[in-house]
Amino acid sequence: MADTVPVAHAYIDGIPLVLGGNVFGWTIDRDRSFAVLDAFYEAGGRMIDTAEGYSNWVPGHKGGESEAIIGEWLQARGVRSEMRIATKTGQGGAPGSLIPEKVCAALDGSLERLRTDYVDLFYAHRDDGTTPLDEVAAVYGDLFHSGRARELGASNYTAERLAAVIDAADTLGVQHFTVLQPLYNLVARDEFEGPLMALCQKRGIAALPYYGLAAGFLTGKYSSAGEWEGTTRAHSLDAAAAHGGWAILDDLRAIAADSGASPAQVALAWLNAQPTIAAPIASATSPEQVRELVGAARLILSDECFNALNTHS
Repeated sequence: MADTVPVAHAYIDGIPLVLGGNVFGWTIDRDRSFAVLDAFYEAGGRMIDTAEGYSNWVPGHKGGESEAIIGEWLQARGVRSEMRIATKTGQGGAPGSLIPEKVCAALDGSLERLRTDYVDLFYAHRDDGTTPLDEVAAVYGDLFHSGRARELGASNYTAERLAAVIDAADTLGVQHFTVLQPLYNLVARDEFEGPLMALCQKRGIAALPYYGLAAGFLTGKYSSAGEWEGTTRAHSLDAAAAHGGWAILDDLRAIAADSGASPAQVALAWLNAQPTIAAPIASATSPEQVRELVGAARLILSDECFNALNTHS
């Protein structure tokens, strides 16, 4: 029911919104990143998502740029104990990227850049497909029991593989993954809805979806594909448009106008109303965008609007 806050929201301290850190050091520099982080904190936001690989796709970057900015901000503001920090390793899913030695070394590097001795959530960014799942379960379980990773998660896993790695952890008697970060938004529903969502419901796994705004497509700022040609997100925006995005965007705009909200706020509120969703992850490049995202976290859609979006997307 859209008029009810999902039980999964108990996972999040503060507003049900996770600030995506992929833009820090990529599309915005240190000072602008600090302004965004300050605005998020001041608005009641308390969870930030990043990864060791952010932003290694930028020429001249090696990865870790986002973590370094977040770590500097946490130290400068003295708010580490108030914030939940999530990071990841194994971004590309290359064979062997989740072997124990690499996972431990990756967390060491992340902790150094984040200027902390623990992370609140540590993900396997992608299933590497080759490391035995009992080894993956064991190393993540060890990091949890050492206190260096206070919660464990998986990103981009299939339902079959997620269930298998959870079962492996249970067999070993170690902590298993309790959080999933899937791709999920109004124009990309198939990957999560179905077996993955059912598994989250069955096993009590909190889902924190990324690309909640489909790389910015669902903000409503675009009217034609030509407007994003040559931008850093062109490929993702092309994919959103190809999946019936324009028709969905028309519905979003209409509901937003009736609700006194923006399309982005409605898109994120729809995510927040879904079963197992603890909070969506969304990035911002300015304090103004942060305030818009926070408005989405506080927006409760009517059942009529929620069902209309479910039907038309």
